[in-house]
Amino acid sequence: MQEGQNAVRGKLRISATSDFGRNLLMTWLDEFRALYPEVRFALMLTDSLSNLVLEDIDLAIRFGTPQDSSLVARWLAPNRRVLCASPDYLARCGEPQEPNDLARFDCIVIGSAAGPVNEWRFTRGGESQTETQTYTVPLDGALESTDGEVVRQWALCGYGLAVKSIWDVADDLRAGRLKTVMPEWRYPDAPLHALYHRNRFLAPRVRALLDFLTERFAQTSGELEALVPCTDPAVATQSRRRKRI
Repeated sequence: MQEGQNAVRGKLRISATSDFGRNLLMTWLDEFRALYPEVRFALMLTDSLSNLVLEDIDLAIRFGTPQDSSLVARWLAPNRRVLCASPDYLARCGEPQEPNDLARFDCIVIGSAAGPVNEWRFTRGGESQTETQTYTVPLDGALESTDGEVVRQWALCGYGLAVKSIWDVADDLRAGRLKTVMPEWRYPDAPLHALYHRNRFLAPRVRALLDFLTERFAQTSGELEALVPCTDPAVATQSRRRKRI
């Protein structure tokens, strides 16, 4: 009976952001199912934070930490966010050197439940000499979508500059389809977390997937850090400390 209770099987209801779910998570879920063939998935892709209770979600993967105290947020990986554009767009329009230059460029804005994220805040320098600049994208002249995949596709089409998670655009950067812009200016990070119910029993299939994803994120995050090196020593130290934990 105990072996039956600990068996990794049944349906897992997972919520993830659109870009991450399509471009990376689906591949990892295929690998997980190869290990545990009795597991089935229900995958919901949305860039808004689902109501885990009402929608009966077992596990959500999100950038940043939610304010909902009824959820456990398990840290998975750092998440560098970069300003990027297609080489074609940069060839036609030039390349900004600092945030004050952005007024001369087309910008693509992601929308959220709280409204469009059109205030872009950048920092440069170490802890002792940090310079901060904020650029507010005028919404009248910006492309805007609540779907992260649409924002990515618009950037690939050469429609302008976009702020994207390194997890979403890593393959595009490697292939040269997108290029990071103003790399010395850092956009605030939003680490990846796995969210689940605080007061709900974690079924063996959920625990197994959490352990599997933790391992996959640890393997992949090192590759992404090499792709877009961290220029802030304080952030790099914090990331290393997280990995040890």
